[in-house]
Amino acid sequence: VEKVLHPALPTALTSLGRVGARTERKKMAACVEEDGREDGRSETFSRHDSEAELAETAMECPDSARWEKSARIYEYTSAANPSLAPIPVVVHPASLHESGESRVIPFDLQGELGNGGATPKTSPNLLASYVRVAVGEAVATSAVATSQAFYVIRGSGVSSCAEHGKIEWSTGDLFVLPKTEGETRHACASAEAFGGAALYWVHDGPLLEYLGVAPVVKRFEPTLFSRERLLREVEEIRHASGAAHRNRLGVLLGNAATENSTLTLTHTLWSLLNSIGPHTVQRPHRHNSVALDLAVSAPWPYGKVYTLMGKELDASGEIIDPIRCDWAAGAVFVTPPGWWHSHHNESDQVAWVLPMQDAGLYTYQRTLDIRFVDDELALHKQARIRGSAFAITNKQYTEIAASADNDIPNFNYGL
Repeated sequence: VEKVLHPALPTALTSLGRVGARTERKKMAACVEEDGREDGRSETFSRHDSEAELAETAMECPDSARWEKSARIYEYTSAANPSLAPIPVVVHPASLHESGESRVIPFDLQGELGNGGATPKTSPNLLASYVRVAVGEAVATSAVATSQAFYVIRGSGVSSCAEHGKIEWSTGDLFVLPKTEGETRHACASAEAFGGAALYWVHDGPLLEYLGVAPVVKRFEPTLFSRERLLREVEEIRHASGAAHRNRLGVLLGNAATENSTLTLTHTLWSLLNSIGPHTVQRPHRHNSVALDLAVSAPWPYGKVYTLMGKELDASGEIIDPIRCDWAAGAVFVTPPGWWHSHHNESDQVAWVLPMQDAGLYTYQRTLDIRFVDDELALHKQARIRGSAFAITNKQYTEIAASADNDIPNFNYGL
């Protein structure tokens, strides 16, 4: 070890050896019989260690051995990318919320993900569910979560809870709730089809379970996005200069609590209302967050609107060996993290999709790494490969480094 590690390490190891020797003496002292003798010697350890030190060491000895049982050490190159269950491409069909009794219908992929835990999950950080509420009935939901999003697939009604009050909703509305103690009650007043309302419910409970925590602070206020406002904003973007050349045509949903930081739905959740025009292809892009995509509108006949997904692109920017996921209105499908995906509308009408992601968290961590295919092709033609899509100019770096050098030792090495 001394030959391959840092030249200064032998000295450090010697020091550690002295510490180890002292520790062993304390261990022996802690085990001395009451008469204070060891191996027949008359000298006691009280000359070298105080009674307080001996008592402390006696308590520490069994803990050290117990703690060490949990330690694991791995060779770096074989363990840097551990083998985890992949995020599957799966569909949660709309038929689940179109019939039956009032209930919550979780999109539970816990078995496929293999992560364990007591909480159902659709992705490692999020759980998506349908909430079906028959006309004249009510359903209660609850989650240990910092953020809950509800999109109204169908119907009109009222949601209420003791902590945040009451909100009225109808088809196409979206609302988000922060940390909520107790239940939220959803009552359906009417529905245009299938005898009941349907809500698309997504929250970050699985993330909190993984961290072993519960929320204690409300990070944002309850927020409503009405259907009318959403469509109005999309129409403005659709008619803006350069709209025809954009990779996606829609609106990102933000929040007053994130307007000076991530610009996301909440501090953990991210959502986009995206429209795909008739006979249009939205070219591939990719990001590190998992997308739980709700097909809000998918014109008939079935199979005219679909998403292609895959891990690799060819030289022209087309997805290699793609998986095809056909849209069905009111159904949800999973887009795995890091996969390239493109949207295709071969119908004569506009199609709509509403992805829910944990990209609020990724954006805050500067790890979302969203990339658009044509940008990557342009770099490839210049014989350039970038490590991250996180943009920082030389001027910005210079300013950051100049201010940080005075406060943060070894800043440049850390960067």
